Amino acid sequence: MAGQQPEPCKVEGRVAESSSLVCSVTIDLAMATFPLLLLPLLVGCVAASKRPPRHLPACQVVQMDAFCSDLSLRSAPADLPRGVQTLDLSRNQVQNLTRETLAYHTGFHHLDLRSNKIHFIQPGLFKDMAELKVLDLSRNHLNVFALSKINIGPLTAVKSLDLSSNGLYTGMSDYFLAESPSLESLSLNSNSITKIAETTFSGSASLRKIGLHNNVILEIEDGAFDSLNRLTELDLSKNSITCITDFNLYNLKVLNLSKNSVELFQSATSADYYNLLSLDLSENKMSYFPLLPRNNRLEYLDVSRNRLHSVNVTGSPEKKVFFYQLRYLDMSYNQLQSIPESFFYCMGSLEVLNVSNNCLSSFSVANEGLLQTARIINLSYNPLQSLTFGEHALPLLEELFLHGNDLATLEHRIFQRLPSIKHLQLQQNNLQICSLDQNQQGPPGCVFFSSVPNLQYLDLSENNLRTLPADAFANSPLTLLDLSLNPGLDMDKDSLSGLEHSLVQLLLRENNISSLSTDLSSLMSLKHVDLSTNQLTALPLWNKDSSIESLNLQNNHLVTLEYSTMLALEHSLKTLYMGSNPLSCCSNLDFLHMVQNSTVVVPDIETVTCVREEYSEPVNIEMVTREMCRRSGLQNVVVAVVLTVSVVLIALALLVKCCHSRKPKRNRSFNA
Repeated sequence: MAGQQPEPCKVEGRVAESSSLVCSVTIDLAMATFPLLLLPLLVGCVAASKRPPRHLPACQVVQMDAFCSDLSLRSAPADLPRGVQTLDLSRNQVQNLTRETLAYHTGFHHLDLRSNKIHFIQPGLFKDMAELKVLDLSRNHLNVFALSKINIGPLTAVKSLDLSSNGLYTGMSDYFLAESPSLESLSLNSNSITKIAETTFSGSASLRKIGLHNNVILEIEDGAFDSLNRLTELDLSKNSITCITDFNLYNLKVLNLSKNSVELFQSATSADYYNLLSLDLSENKMSYFPLLPRNNRLEYLDVSRNRLHSVNVTGSPEKKVFFYQLRYLDMSYNQLQSIPESFFYCMGSLEVLNVSNNCLSSFSVANEGLLQTARIINLSYNPLQSLTFGEHALPLLEELFLHGNDLATLEHRIFQRLPSIKHLQLQQNNLQICSLDQNQQGPPGCVFFSSVPNLQYLDLSENNLRTLPADAFANSPLTLLDLSLNPGLDMDKDSLSGLEHSLVQLLLRENNISSLSTDLSSLMSLKHVDLSTNQLTALPLWNKDSSIESLNLQNNHLVTLEYSTMLALEHSLKTLYMGSNPLSCCSNLDFLHMVQNSTVVVPDIETVTCVREEYSEPVNIEMVTREMCRRSGLQNVVVAVVLTVSVVLIALALLVKCCHSRKPKRNRSFNA
């Protein structure tokens, strides 16, 4: 394979000795200059000498394991129990790793020194540690030690070695690996290695797992891994590898090459079987499908986030690659324009297929022998115009993702052909629902969602649905139905008929619904209802048999909530959202009292307000009391009486004036 570019440990101190020395000097000075201070100083020194020595934080010892992490230690405690097998000195202040640092113990099985400041290791330190199996030196400064060009070995029995995050660059790892014959797991992640040389792992022939994630690897010399006959897992992700040619690691089972710059992946031409089970080539720059071994055991293949334009299935039959054991195939986020059915001919075990976010205008599985084991197919976010499924092509398909395709027409009964379908995601399309009534002509290109025997989850949000006919989902055991974001949706009163004993969650948000004609009280299993962001002025009717647990009424036009309806819900209701409604305080006193004193949780209660009178300031519903409404009512009565009296007085005044104006005038005569 080649590439380019519990008995706590106690730590004694010498604080008391230092204090005595300081005190003696102080006493001499005092006797010479200030005799009157002698007695107080003497008392102070005696007290200081009797102080217990200062203890550093204690390690936790459990049987033969000592845990001393995060104690600001520069070395292991001197009184570690004999025969300690595990020492955790992680996240301390160790700088020099010597025999003294480890309190001269050599019987360790597990030594954790990660996240210190180690920049020096005493030569031959691990020579006498014949039982040391796990050594963690990650997150230190071993690049400084490597400059001395001294081997730290031999690491005779070490099986797991972690050297990640040490600033190591090309060639430095050799000084840690040269004499490690038992090493099986090695981590060199997050260093600055640019090249894997042919001799890098020559002293570690037993390696089974190598981690080289997050380096700057540009080149892998020919034969760098050839001597590692036991190597089964190799992580080269997040590097700068541009190509893999003549891939020939027959025993490797897991290879991660994600997040590189790979433009070409090609296996060596061979009739031998490859044991590779998982290959991750995601987030690279491949324009062509990888050329994989003809005889392979591949189960997981990820080529997502590349630049694939097509899946190359050309070539002579003798060179054709078979994927008989492939179970997971991810080709999402590419530029695929078509996938011929022949591509699936040799995928008899495929369970998950993801081709979302591509440029597919059509997708067809017409041959009944294809994708017989597929359980999940993701075709979301493609410009699909045509979708075809054969009568018996996908017998085990359980989840189908078609959201974000802008599909307008499908074969009327396409989903009835999927006998095992449970989860159907159709958000962001332009589908219409056919009516079961033979006297009604359904919309052109409409789709039936009735009699889909195992369908449980159906998302039809953002489909510009205009009508929801009666019995639209009859004989389909839906537990979740999302009809949100279909403004102007006209729902028949029997549109949810047939879902009485199955439907658990119903979403109808943002549909501009002013009144709900559909009877929800008959849905006996319904627990979660979202009616937010509509124009409802009244609640749907529910009876005491309701099982509603969560109800969202936010952003509607509700002024008065029928107390009888809410009382019917009280025995089952657990969560209620009701913010952004023009609620009347005094018209909902019984309901507000119920909310204030029941176990119903109102998550948005801080924003739920009501109005006592027209044009008055909103009041948080938690602050509303009956007295407030009584005072408000009394004030209203007084105002009404005053207004009435004023009107009567004005009327009387006008009447009197009118009567005076109509009184007959006396005739006046003058004699000449």
